[in-house]
Amino acid sequence: MAQIRINNIRKDFGDFTAVKESSFTIEDGEFFMLLGPSGCGKTTTLRMIAGLELPTSGEIYLDGEEISQKPPSQRDIAFVFQMFALYPHMNVRKNLSYPLVSQGMARRDVKAKVEEVAGILGITDILNRPVGGLSGGDRQRVALGRAIVRDPKAFMMDEPLGALDAEFREHMAEELRALHDRMGATTVYVTHDQLEAMQMGDKIVVMNNAVVEQFGTPQEIYDKPATMFVADFIGSPSMNFLSFEGTVAEGATSVDMHGQAIGVPRQMQGDSGKLVFGVRPEHVILSDAGDYRGEVKATEYLGTTQIITLDTPNGELKARTGSDRIVKTGERLGIGFEAPKVTLFNEGSGQALRSELNNKVLSHG
Repeated sequence: MAQIRINNIRKDFGDFTAVKESSFTIEDGEFFMLLGPSGCGKTTTLRMIAGLELPTSGEIYLDGEEISQKPPSQRDIAFVFQMFALYPHMNVRKNLSYPLVSQGMARRDVKAKVEEVAGILGITDILNRPVGGLSGGDRQRVALGRAIVRDPKAFMMDEPLGALDAEFREHMAEELRALHDRMGATTVYVTHDQLEAMQMGDKIVVMNNAVVEQFGTPQEIYDKPATMFVADFIGSPSMNFLSFEGTVAEGATSVDMHGQAIGVPRQMQGDSGKLVFGVRPEHVILSDAGDYRGEVKATEYLGTTQIITLDTPNGELKARTGSDRIVKTGERLGIGFEAPKVTLFNEGSGQALRSELNNKVLSHG
């Protein structure tokens, strides 16, 4: 397997820019997620790595070799599509063996390799069945097997679980991650599902409007969002945003919210004007006391927890609390925040004020 390095790649389709200058590195053996809404450029990025699209500019390195202008056949990369892309006139065994037969591998070696991969994926009992009669899950296993059987340097996966129902999709996500861990493969996986990305990925690139918004581990993406888009896209419910006018000096530990000093993490850079106070629902503290207060507008019962929606002087706020707390619509509650978990944003640029994130945020230029 191999490291993949992306250096300032860009893709234009006429006057439309699908991917703006983007750079990141996928380490050897990582399960790497390209995450974002439809049309953000994630699939185009994946296709450029695989060689199905050639970048307008920039370089792609696979195992230290520059491959950006090489055809797919010279990249030693396997691609798994959302809609399986199997040969319907062949049975499972022939679908798995086709890539090896095309490479001229000896029949005995092909048989051994196919049976090895079938054992890994748990499909030995269906090797002689036609693919047309298989369930969606079994067809996806066959599609994965056809990629694995080649022993490529890297795997590209374009929403391979997207056609499955929700319950089986979660099960297959667990299987796919376990398979990755056994093989130690370098895997690049496209998804629009933030839960899938957080569950499976070692690293995540979040894309929006052809731009990489943030690159980091799932915990970094969740706890320290670099932009308001990332904070809103990741999490369910997403991060709360409370607007206020103010100035944040370097080293400040609080901001003025409607006349109240509200604690924030020590900022690494100053900013002023219209700012946004960002906090996750689970980091909101509700009490009967406190000067900063909100009125309960609604509650949503979720079993062990509940989501309480409040109207505050700075906008709507959602708080996640234990389901045993009883609140009534119209009740006014004191609101506090876990200061180390707060993020401040510049409302105009959408960028977080914490400068320690700069090395993981790419320019929107």
